Amino acid sequence: MLFPVGAVTNALAILVGGAVGLLLHGRLPEKIRQIVFQGLGLCVVIIGVQMALQGKNSLMIILSILVGGIIGELCTLEERFASLGNQLKKLVRSSNTRFVDGLINASLMYCIGAMAILGSFDEGIRGDPSVLFTKSLLDGFASIAFASTYGAGVLFSALPVLLYQGALTLFAGAFQNVFSDYLIAQLTGTGGTLIVGIGINLLGLATIRLSSLLPSLLVIIALTAILP
Repeated sequence: MLFPVGAVTNALAILVGGAVGLLLHGRLPEKIRQIVFQGLGLCVVIIGVQMALQGKNSLMIILSILVGGIIGELCTLEERFASLGNQLKKLVRSSNTRFVDGLINASLMYCIGAMAILGSFDEGIRGDPSVLFTKSLLDGFASIAFASTYGAGVLFSALPVLLYQGALTLFAGAFQNVFSDYLIAQLTGTGGTLIVGIGINLLGLATIRLSSLLPSLLVIIALTAILP
């Protein structure tokens, strides 16, 4: 049975980063945080490009990105994810608002995003956890900033990350035999293109609405089935 190494690593990174954040108490210099995220942004772009180049049919990948983006915008996925976060905040009540805010904000940041989905599927289908390893670095450093502001609640966000990404990885692994080598290559190419977008966002070069582009992963599967 597939073991979700990436999900476990991600959860541990959040715990370690959160513990460091509690020790720093907001004393992390902004220029250090900025250069770390810029460096990670460059690495994410490289990983995305390497994955994107594994696609077998570039035109089909481009079409899936465009169609998927249109579907995502028509379904207002970006706004729905933001609304989900606001609803969760309203549902949770506690006397320790900083604890709750830290738990909710960190959990949403770590779980709701293209990298969590793409990385989990990449490990489940191809057995490659490198995307989740990179996400672990990002989340670890983000946890330092979050925990220094919100407190110990951030550390508890490691649990939903472990359950969510682990479940996605196991799901993808269970249906691995359904995916042909060609389909895996096309999914990898499409996912890699989206990961390049994550790197661009991290570098602050643009603001790409990646949540709206997530349907492209379903579109590439459909196109590959129709136009093999």
